[in-house]
Amino acid sequence: MSLPTPTRPFALFAPSVSRPRASSAVSAGRVRRLSDRAAFALQVSIILFFIAGSSAPTPLYAVYQAAWGLSPVTITVVFGVYALAVLAALLVFGSLSDHVGRRPILLATTVVQSVAMVIFATAHGLGALVAARVVQGLATGAAAGAVGAGMLDLDRAKGTVANAVAPMIGTASGALLSGLMVVLLPAPTQLIYLVLAAIFVAQAIGVTAMRESATPRPGALAALKPHFRLPPPVRGPMLLAVPALVAAWALIGFYGSLGPSLVRRLVGSASPALGGLVYFVLAGSGALAVLLTRARSPRFQTLFATTAMLAGLAAVLPAITHASVGLLFAGTAVAGAGFGCAFQGAVRSVVAQTGPHERAGVLSIVFVVAYLAMGVPAVLAGLRVVHGGGLLATSHEFALAVMALAAIALGGTVATRAQKRAVSPGTPRDSSSTS
Repeated sequence: MSLPTPTRPFALFAPSVSRPRASSAVSAGRVRRLSDRAAFALQVSIILFFIAGSSAPTPLYAVYQAAWGLSPVTITVVFGVYALAVLAALLVFGSLSDHVGRRPILLATTVVQSVAMVIFATAHGLGALVAARVVQGLATGAAAGAVGAGMLDLDRAKGTVANAVAPMIGTASGALLSGLMVVLLPAPTQLIYLVLAAIFVAQAIGVTAMRESATPRPGALAALKPHFRLPPPVRGPMLLAVPALVAAWALIGFYGSLGPSLVRRLVGSASPALGGLVYFVLAGSGALAVLLTRARSPRFQTLFATTAMLAGLAAVLPAITHASVGLLFAGTAVAGAGFGCAFQGAVRSVVAQTGPHERAGVLSIVFVVAYLAMGVPAVLAGLRVVHGGGLLATSHEFALAVMALAAIALGGTVATRAQKRAVSPGTPRDSSSTS
């Protein structure tokens, strides 16, 4: 006889319903599955710690630079290599979970992430550092679509918010904790990675207890061929979201590649914790802004985002010129709020048009745009530091470039709304989808 489904909706574990089996040995051991609530929390933790792991090396770059004699351009290349690895994985594996399910992808990527942490912890030179970043990027890119779609499968409203908030919390916590551990605890280039490796192993075990939230369908091999196919209903919203998305992630590239060195230069201190702190302020304010504006429309979030990025970077520019640390952090907090809302607005406006079997692929394309915007300018900035006017001049130019992108996104959003009103004068005010 089939086992009854538990009536407690929030039980941590729920026994799975299974068909009668001939073998008594099978019936003796019931398979226990995580409840949907626990599975959702597990997937939030996966995206959070994957991104925390990606930002954990940021405060350590100064340590690596001093120990191995690395140049500034080498550091930005290491940063860019990670972004390129993420892109490669997104292009190849981005929509695979729509065909084989979420669980197999998440299980494989959590295991691979733990391997990347071991490579980091045992690295003794540039080659191992680059290898670790490549492995880490491949795992993160392969998991991005699967975990994002998995959360949407279980709870569309909460999943949309989690897709935007969890990466920011991960970015903030990973950089800050790494910086503090470098300063306060022994084994600075090993401990943070070993802690993360243990977390990824625990998550892999948890994934084995999840139920599959997606229905597998044919076409897995064809899905491995890189493509940029967007369903027709998504193309318009994606086109409108791209300018703000590019501006937001170029901002992350600016702070990820030049931010730690810039803060240490302005403060006059070599403490790795400072690099983690500026990243924490940027991403933390982004997460807070998403939570505060989650009930507003995607259009409102985009307008707020582009305005905040412009205002924040307008404060960062004189902070760089006059070495004002307080103004730098204040401008960073405002710009970070813009980053958070830009990403959330883009995800919401695009995801609202997708079906369950399209979610992972579409989210992967969103991340492709994001990581291109983050990685390419970061590498170019590193080259500019070495062959141009130095750190301060390059930071100034980078900030101006991000401001120009934000201004384009702001103008495009306003013009699109004006055009819609001209075509449909009776359209209610701010009727953008809030799903």
